Amino acid sequence: MSARFGRVMTAMVTPFDDSGELDLGAAAEVAQFLVETGSDGLVLAGTTGESPTLTDSEAAALFRRVRESVDVPLLAGAGSNSTIHAVELTKMAADCGVDGILSVTPYYNRPSQAGLLDHFSTVATATTLPIMIYDIPMRTGRKVDTDTLLRLAVEVDNIVAVKDAAGDPVESARLLSMSPDGFELYSGDDAMTLPLMAVGAVGVVSVASHWAAAQFGEMIDAHQKGDVMTARRLNAQLIESYEFESSVDAPNPIPTKAMMRVLGLRVGACRAPMTGEPDDLEIRARSVLDGLG
Repeated sequence: MSARFGRVMTAMVTPFDDSGELDLGAAAEVAQFLVETGSDGLVLAGTTGESPTLTDSEAAALFRRVRESVDVPLLAGAGSNSTIHAVELTKMAADCGVDGILSVTPYYNRPSQAGLLDHFSTVATATTLPIMIYDIPMRTGRKVDTDTLLRLAVEVDNIVAVKDAAGDPVESARLLSMSPDGFELYSGDDAMTLPLMAVGAVGVVSVASHWAAAQFGEMIDAHQKGDVMTARRLNAQLIESYEFESSVDAPNPIPTKAMMRVLGLRVGACRAPMTGEPDDLEIRARSVLDGLG
């Protein structure tokens, strides 16, 4: 089963230096590390990339520097709860040489399904790049209904995929059963990757792939070959990573930055309000790595 952006896409953290400024040199190093360790593609300036705390100019500089550093598909997080701003970000990202756009559901203002249809259609007219819709109702407060996704998939040529973090494999299966050929579903929640593969997902946009991309790749390979037992075994090995990557006391991306520091990469701390890292988080990170062998 092909995947236009790669089967294992990592939603990359955004490195900051000791003073909290964007560290482009470190971003290039992290991107190269991720590709070398099994990431087929990268998502930049997504939730894990702390997009709410990045200025537009910082995001553009990040897109350009990573584009210069790696030769894998790059998706740019260019979403907003303002359609006008989302259009501006999409045009800006396209000018930076990325391969596609990740466009999140407008958050907080909770538009109707008609409003969502208009929003995503308008964003799509701003670029010829392929667009992946990011459906994550836990964070946005609004689910993109299956019927809305189907209309977008059928009516808008460059809306080609969804990053599915809705946690409802029944609806995911329904979407894929009726969507046009070439429309792809990616797991947007690491722990749901194997269940979503079972209903037709082509890959994952992952957080834990910062340190476990090889295991994700092996699990997806095994499932696609029909080796369900191996896929289940690999998924079981990843459960500790799923639990580590986000929790009440250390929400994403705080744990991932701790893990990357343990791995010797310069990523710095998260920007406010993502502060208050637990004192034992790097100890927990080492335990997760030990469990993966």
